[in-house]
Amino acid sequence: MAKSLYTTLLLMFLLVSGARGQMVRTPVSYVDPFIGSVNCRWFFFTPAALPFGMARLGPETNAHYGSPHGWEPIGYDDHQHSIEGFGHFHEFQIGGLIVMPTVGKLITVPGDLNKPDSGYRSRFDKNTEVAKPGYYSVFLKDYGIKVELTATKRVGFHRYTFPATDSAHVLFDVGNRQGESGPVLHAGVHIINDHELAGTIITLPDYVRTWDSTGRVKMYFYARFNRPFTGYGAFIHRIHYKGKRSIRGVGCGMYCSFNTRQNKEVELKVGLSYTSIANAKRNLDGEADHLSFDQCKKQALNTWNNYLGKIEVAGKNDTAKTKFYTGLYHALSGRGISSDLSGAYPKPGGGIGHIPLGKNGRPLYNHYNSDASWGIFWNLLPLWGLVYPNMLDGFVRSYLDWYKDIGWLPDGVAAGALSPGMPSNFTGLTIVSAYQRGIRNYNIDTAWAAVRKNELDWHHRPIGVGKYDLKDFVTLGYVPIENTFNGYKFSASHTLEYAFSSWAAGQMAKSLGKMKDYHLLNKMGHAYRNIFDTTTKMMRPRHRNGQFIKNFDPSQVWNGFQEGNSWQYSWYVPQDVDDLIRLIGKNEFNKRLDSIFKASKKNLFGGGKNVNSFSGLQAVYNQGNQPSLDIAYLFNYSGKPWLTQKWVREIMNTFYGVTPLHGYGYGQDEDQGQLGAWYVLAALGLFDVQGGVAGNPVMQITTPIFDSITIHLDPRYYPGKEIEILTDGNNKQNVYIQSARFNGRKLRHPWIDFNRLVKGGKLEYRLGSEPNKAAF
Repeated sequence: MAKSLYTTLLLMFLLVSGARGQMVRTPVSYVDPFIGSVNCRWFFFTPAALPFGMARLGPETNAHYGSPHGWEPIGYDDHQHSIEGFGHFHEFQIGGLIVMPTVGKLITVPGDLNKPDSGYRSRFDKNTEVAKPGYYSVFLKDYGIKVELTATKRVGFHRYTFPATDSAHVLFDVGNRQGESGPVLHAGVHIINDHELAGTIITLPDYVRTWDSTGRVKMYFYARFNRPFTGYGAFIHRIHYKGKRSIRGVGCGMYCSFNTRQNKEVELKVGLSYTSIANAKRNLDGEADHLSFDQCKKQALNTWNNYLGKIEVAGKNDTAKTKFYTGLYHALSGRGISSDLSGAYPKPGGGIGHIPLGKNGRPLYNHYNSDASWGIFWNLLPLWGLVYPNMLDGFVRSYLDWYKDIGWLPDGVAAGALSPGMPSNFTGLTIVSAYQRGIRNYNIDTAWAAVRKNELDWHHRPIGVGKYDLKDFVTLGYVPIENTFNGYKFSASHTLEYAFSSWAAGQMAKSLGKMKDYHLLNKMGHAYRNIFDTTTKMMRPRHRNGQFIKNFDPSQVWNGFQEGNSWQYSWYVPQDVDDLIRLIGKNEFNKRLDSIFKASKKNLFGGGKNVNSFSGLQAVYNQGNQPSLDIAYLFNYSGKPWLTQKWVREIMNTFYGVTPLHGYGYGQDEDQGQLGAWYVLAALGLFDVQGGVAGNPVMQITTPIFDSITIHLDPRYYPGKEIEILTDGNNKQNVYIQSARFNGRKLRHPWIDFNRLVKGGKLEYRLGSEPNKAAF
């Protein structure tokens, strides 16, 4: 009997030990939100949030200083060591509502970053910070308070563990500029009862002021404590009004006080909305009324694991997994929903729109805030289109609702205000990309009308929807250098961009059988030839009289090229790479293409170690900005796919890091998760130079970085169950594809049809340390 019991216990021990030894880490465990958090954009360090969430909570170290021109990195910087509060709204051009717990003397201004005692900010030790998708915590050293944050889609959750004191306070700062928000025009907050308060914030961000003179960003909140506060008051800057129930004005806010001698924990839920306080309360009640902090945290982590787990990777390289899942996390974090639980959304031009409801009484889709669609066709669109088609579907429906609201496709929308981050417009191309992938849960006639108008119509075109210089492009076939806006000269880059988006629209026209439109748009798609200088074999700005600009310097930024130069933009012909090869000459094309990567490697494929969002703009190649992101894949068109395999892997290993400083270059612009999405695609070995807009989209292939990858396909959109990507001989040295097969059949080209891929199956590679030039 004793021997039998001993045997049973030993067996149980071995089973448990074996299970522990084989324990598989979850995708969330590989994500490090601190990667790239030095010099990062306003909307990125928001750990306590869901994918595409409205409630995006995170700590602020310098948010109240604002962004000088509306886009510069601001909010949280890992190099800084005091926190001035915890923000709720973190979107392009949107910021507001800082909540800060304090103890002791009441201070109601954020204070100087270099003089923490001058305000309510607190020092903190980095080793007390915990950040993971859906959760953040830190210990505020000056106050002895542990802060924890988590969220649902539209509700922020706070849990504060105070020391034993009768002077615990929670400040609601609503009247100060935050991040990219621009100046506060109106702010107000009022007490409702002994555990609830609500407020409104209206701001005028820089981009809205430039592009939408009547637009305003409006934010609303409804906050609920889990216990009554023992006191309250209002403030404007440093002036306090004890017992005052409401306050309005720039610099205003409210404080609630607690006695924490018996119960040190104070919990807070904050419902958010862009339409009204009433809808903020409905969002709070509908998503969080009976949810505890711990339940919300668990729910948030599960949600992130479900989203990230759409792609499963296996292999021994944990550093690559960290880069991969952090990049995927960024690709799902760069934008947030703008509609309420009820389907209400802020309409461009003012007013409230309503998304249709399904049988369950919930909206059929969500609306989203967005920066420009500039460059997303080389990262976000292929990733969303393959792995998260429902998100791309929702974005397209949002755009079409706005088209019906104002008669145009806006390029960027911040809580209903027009805010194009770039003065071009690729919204039509985004719709085409969805359509060509078979994502079509919208009115096709409306979609085509919107796409066509976006490419061809300049009459009475509002400046806030982008393409302010479209008339010149349509009538002249290029944008002359004289056509400027606010002094900016983007003529050559706009010519190239408009040519690509016109060609994309033409592909949709052809798919719809609208051949007259196809021929017109296809012709416009070759407008890049109008600025191709045959003497230098580079893209060169032209004057209105047709002459090329004199004293041409291909490395010069801003003189005809936005956020780049001719070295980078001269490759910008994704619609017809074969024609670009003919224009340059195949030998020269390959020689020049290879040379830019050899030169750029010395500069870490970006701006070197210079910490600046734009540090690589003058370089011959810049992984830190969108115009360069397809260039490494052009060897697949020019007969040397092994060089795509080589240079893509070099970029992954060199440009991308795993530290706060070296994450995406050194403090370069991880804009809307685009650089993270690029890494994800590169790691999968899949890319789409044309962003999915071709009549038959194809995905370029290169060397996957993992032993095995499983992509779980969405059955609502694609016929296949999953795509398995398997590598034989995967290691750091074996970066070259020796052979490639899909479902047992040899691939004869370094690309695969998208529609064939999403039927599911196995993509198998044999890898080696030397190029196999006959692999395809």
